[in-house]
Amino acid sequence: MVSSSAAAVDAYLEEVADPDRLTALVRIRELCRLELTGYEEVMAYGMPAYRRPGAEPEIAFAVQRQYVSFHLMRPDVREAFDARLAGQDMGGGCLRFRRMERIDFGLVRDLLRATAAAPGAAPGTGR
Repeated sequence: MVSSSAAAVDAYLEEVADPDRLTALVRIRELCRLELTGYEEVMAYGMPAYRRPGAEPEIAFAVQRQYVSFHLMRPDVREAFDARLAGQDMGGGCLRFRRMERIDFGLVRDLLRATAAAPGAAPGTGR
């Protein structure tokens, strides 16, 4: 599943066939809900996403053909974590986790905390 037409995150997760990937996505969702206080959980771009009310999504995650992706849409947060992200499989603003047992949930949590700590703009918002 690269993009989903699911209307809600629960429906999106029900579409995930691989149990290991589903477990990883559920854990990422739990971290998002815990760390992104005041954010809305929505479906955007065919994947679960988190945004401040009335704003563009800042975080998203998805299951892809070969990996689970974690989308960090805030360039300021990516830049602040350059050193920790250097050894990760990353393309643009997307962390790619190819092996579920190697997901660094501590890094994901820290990225979420940094995102929530200060307002910022996702690309194209001009804010």
